[in-house]
Amino acid sequence: MASIIEFDEVSRRAIEDDVVDLARGLIRIDSSNWGNSADTVGEAEAADYCAEKLREVGFDPEVIVTTSDSRRGVILRIPGTDSEAGAIVVHGHLDVVPAMAQDWTHPPFAAEVDAGFIWGRGAVDMKNMDAMILAVARHWSREGIRPRRDTIIVFFPDEEAGLQHGSQWFVRNRPDVFAGATEAIGEVGGFSLTIRDNLRLYPIQTAEKGIRWLRLRAAGRAGHGSMIHKDNAVTELARAVTRIGEHKWPIRRTKTVDQFLASLSDAYGVEIDPTDSADVIQKLGTLGLLVGATMQNTANPSMLSAGYKVNVIPSEAFAQVDGRVLPGFEDEFDDTIRQLVGDKVNVEVMNSDIAIEAPFDTLTVDLMASVLRQEDPDSLAVPYMISGGTDAKALSTLGIDCYGFSPLQMPADLDYWSLFHGVDERVPIEGLKFGVRTLDRFMQQV
Repeated sequence: MASIIEFDEVSRRAIEDDVVDLARGLIRIDSSNWGNSADTVGEAEAADYCAEKLREVGFDPEVIVTTSDSRRGVILRIPGTDSEAGAIVVHGHLDVVPAMAQDWTHPPFAAEVDAGFIWGRGAVDMKNMDAMILAVARHWSREGIRPRRDTIIVFFPDEEAGLQHGSQWFVRNRPDVFAGATEAIGEVGGFSLTIRDNLRLYPIQTAEKGIRWLRLRAAGRAGHGSMIHKDNAVTELARAVTRIGEHKWPIRRTKTVDQFLASLSDAYGVEIDPTDSADVIQKLGTLGLLVGATMQNTANPSMLSAGYKVNVIPSEAFAQVDGRVLPGFEDEFDDTIRQLVGDKVNVEVMNSDIAIEAPFDTLTVDLMASVLRQEDPDSLAVPYMISGGTDAKALSTLGIDCYGFSPLQMPADLDYWSLFHGVDERVPIEGLKFGVRTLDRFMQQV
C-alpha cells in the first residue's frame, strides 16, 4: 500500500475545523427533494457551494446540469501517482428528504450546534460525507498531497427520489466521467456500532436489495352504493393488498448477510440462527429489524386510493407497494407477487432497480479495516447489506464494485438508524472529525 502523509497538529486542526464548517454550510442549504415538483431547487445551490469550495483551493471542478437547471451535480478528477491503477469514485448526493420544522427540536436547516452535535436535515444522510470529501480534497490541495489512484469526486442530485435526474443520468449521458474506475465508495457504511467498551463494529456496506415499486389496479363495475354489488373494485383490491401484506416471505441466504450474522454472533457471544428472522430480531433488537429485512424479499403496501363519493362504487381502485428484492431472488419476487394479487388485479412496475453485491475479501476492504483500526484500535470491520438503495446501483452498471464507506464514530447510546430520514437528524462533531481523518487515510492509500 502507498505511504501516507500524516497530519501534524496544525493540519489536523485545519481539516477538522474545515469539515465542521463545510457540514454546517451544506446543511443550511435546503436541498429538499420533492421529486419532479418545482419546489426541488436546492440541489443547484448545493452543487454551486461544493464547486466554489473546491475552486477556493485551486481545483477546477465541472458543474453539470442534468435534466434541468435546478438539477446539478459536480465532478472533479484528481490524478493519482500510479498511472497503472484503476480509478476510484468517491461520491455523495446533494439532496435530502423534506423535513417538517414543527416536529424538530432545532430548525432542520439551521445547522445549530448543541450537546456536541450538528443538528439538521442531511447531517447523517449524507451531507456529513459530502463535507468529509470536500475537506479531504481541500486538505490535499493545501498540502500538495496526491492520491495513489486517480480519484473521481462526484456529487449527485436526486438520490432521494429515484436517481433519474442524478446518478442514472450521469451513467447514461456522461459515462466518460467514470473512465477507468474499478471501485467506488459512498454512503451507509463505516459507522460504529458499540458492542462493549473494547469492541466497536464498523459495518461496511457491500450489498443492496433491489427495488420494485408497484402500482396495483383493480377494475370493477361502477354502481350505486346502496345496491347489492358483487363486482367491486375496492373489495378485489383490498383482498390483493391483504394477501401481499400478510405474506410470509421465505428466508433466503446471501454471502454478505451470512458473514454479517457470523460476525454479530461472535461479537455478542450468542448463537444466531441465519434461517430464523424472528430469532435474529429477538436477539439483536433494533439492529435485528435491519438484518431481518435483508434475509428475505419484502413487499409492503403503502398507499391506497379509490372513489370520490361514499354512495358511488368506483370502477377502479389503486394501491402502491414498496417491494425490495435480494440479489439473486428477483424472479421469485415477481412470480410471488403475481400469484398473490390474482387474475383480477393488474400489476404495473413504477420503479425497478437492481440488487447488487460486491466482494468483501479485497485489498480495498482490507484497507478500510486498517484505517479504522488506526483511528480506533477497538474497531472490527464487517460486511453488511442494506434494505434500501443508493447511487451505487447506477455506478455498478458500469462494472464498478461499490461499497458504503462514510466513516463515523457514533456515541454508544445513539440509535444511528433512527436518524436516517428521521426527526432531529444530527451528527456528533467528534465523530465527524474521526471520519474525516479516517477518510483521508483511506483515500491517500487506496
